[in-house]
Amino acid sequence: MPIGSVFNNGVEGFNRASQGIEKASAEINRANIEQQDDAQLAQQRQLTAAGPEEAITAPVAQPARVDEALVNLKVEEFNAKANTQSIQTADDVLGTLIDIKV
Repeated sequence: MPIGSVFNNGVEGFNRASQGIEKASAEINRANIEQQDDAQLAQQRQLTAAGPEEAITAPVAQPARVDEALVNLKVEEFNAKANTQSIQTADDVLGTLIDIKV
């Protein structure tokens, strides 16, 4: 396998990992905003409730999937590290080849 293709594969993998990290971070942020919005909505309902039974009810919403986003973030971190290592190894091999040629 040519060294250039190892470099290219490493860079492409690192770019994919970076995009995955950005996506996971955005999902964590979105989940945090949704939780804040739900808390604010519940507080507004409590303040404007006509009776005590309405003040107790909380908004019905699906729980945010922060756990999945955190797992994805960690997976992408490992992918980035692995691709960085492949780039470093290709660089070392190329350096060795140049030293042998000269």
